[in-house]
Amino acid sequence: MSKITSESIFMKRTLIISLILSLGACSTVGLDYFRPKQALPEQYQPVSIEVSDTAIPSDWWKLYQDPVLDDLIAKASLNNTDIKIAVARIEEADGYLREVGAALFPQVNLDSAATRTKVTELGAVPLFNGMSSTRTNYNVRLGTVFELDFWGKLRRSQEAARAQALGSRYARDTVDLSLKGLVANNYVFLRSLESQIALSKESLHTREESLALTKRRLEGGIASALDVSQAEVAHANLKAQLSDLERQRQIVEQQLAVLTGVMGLKIETSSLDRMPVPPIPPAGLPSSLLESRPDVRLAEQNLIAANAKIGVAKAALYPTISLTAAYGGESKDLGDVLKSAARIWTGGVGLYLPVFDSGRLNARVDQVTAQQKQALAAYERAVQQSFQEVNDALVDLRQHTESELALHDSEQASRRALEIANHRYQSGYVAYLDVLDAQRVYNDVALAYVRSRQARLNASVSLFKALGGGWQEASLKSEK
Repeated sequence: MSKITSESIFMKRTLIISLILSLGACSTVGLDYFRPKQALPEQYQPVSIEVSDTAIPSDWWKLYQDPVLDDLIAKASLNNTDIKIAVARIEEADGYLREVGAALFPQVNLDSAATRTKVTELGAVPLFNGMSSTRTNYNVRLGTVFELDFWGKLRRSQEAARAQALGSRYARDTVDLSLKGLVANNYVFLRSLESQIALSKESLHTREESLALTKRRLEGGIASALDVSQAEVAHANLKAQLSDLERQRQIVEQQLAVLTGVMGLKIETSSLDRMPVPPIPPAGLPSSLLESRPDVRLAEQNLIAANAKIGVAKAALYPTISLTAAYGGESKDLGDVLKSAARIWTGGVGLYLPVFDSGRLNARVDQVTAQQKQALAAYERAVQQSFQEVNDALVDLRQHTESELALHDSEQASRRALEIANHRYQSGYVAYLDVLDAQRVYNDVALAYVRSRQARLNASVSLFKALGGGWQEASLKSEK
């Protein structure tokens, strides 16, 4: 039989074996993933607030119509360190997915070697007369190793890696949504503090005028020293209140600087009243949270990955079958390595079967099964928490809306009462204590009104976040 005929027979046998084994590779160990059913209420708690019939835009923060807020969120999305970490994790997960996907294809390697050997007459290979004791050998081979995915281990590994890659994107989107909500809430707090500072300065100016008036009335014998002392105490207390508000503003501004990655950030003073309360979108059905929140989708991808890893662990209990082949040339002279007469080839089928490992592989199956149970519980918790967050946000928004409307009327009434008290005091009909009481009431009510508007705006931000903030799922191309 010729050399060519022998090679042909070998290649045919190898092809037949590969075909047979590949046909059997359709068997995949482990259960396919199906989304668990969730027992959620059919609707949220009824609320008495008006809602719009429009969906949440992806740039929901622009509904507040504040260019400064838009700029802060843009800077945070670009510079925040948590976002940078999340993006790097996406890159890491994508690299791992490509690595796992590459295992489904044959590995091809090119290797070459040159050896020079000194032999003796006493060696295993005898020397004949005239033979040189020094032997030189050159070879070049192109080889391949291919593991047949007979039990679906590689496919389950790719399934897990793909879920992790998608999960890394959902994790980034979760961080991004949380970051934008945090920036919006801090910005609302900043504007609330500025409004409170403006009110405190207005009240302080009024009390300074009242203090000066009271001192003049004391000199004229109309007011008493007690009136002056009371005016001075009220003036000092308000100055302390103003100082504390300014301190809080500096802290919040610094917090925004950290969130946006712009150290030394300075924000021009404005007013909370300039920020409108955006329209509130419908909450929709609770089941829609499974599709509209990245944190829920992240929890689901973790569950998918954990489910696939069970298949990987179970596949390790079965034989591992691999094909190897190599083709090249070998010669004692380097120039003859690639000649047809110097051709060499090898081929084989490898079988690895775990026989005794002291239960290590079975223990691994138990581990990943327990991890899958943890991932399932985490997914169920994420769904339940998302429902609770939407429900709580709706309730908070309703209560803060009602509170703001009531405090607005109270603020108007207390302002009129203060004007009347000042007029009556200047006319000599009431004591200065009555003016102080009216000023204190107005100051407290006015600050409470500002804080209620802040709480209403923050509640709207929380609702946007709870509903997913117009999040749209990012696509991931299949890794072959």
